Amino acid sequence: MLLVQVKKYYESTNCDEILTERYDNLKISPVHIHKNKICHKEAILTLGDELVGYIQSRSVPTVEYSPGAGSEEVAVEH
Repeated sequence: MLLVQVKKYYESTNCDEILTERYDNLKISPVHIHKNKICHKEAILTLGDELVGYIQSRSVPTVEYSPGAGSEEVAVEH
């Protein structure tokens, strides 16, 4: 379910549709509880592969982690 939400979020924030032909051809979604675990696993891996492939093809810049970039202060709510 999470990867489907990631896909929908990406599409809504970027106004760009991610085509997931291989995932769609499997005809399985997270709500199909009657499908077996192997089918769901294949669908998850296929959807993940298509999402990553799409994002990589768009040359989205990666954000590098830098341990010294953050502040040592702790946020406190009042």
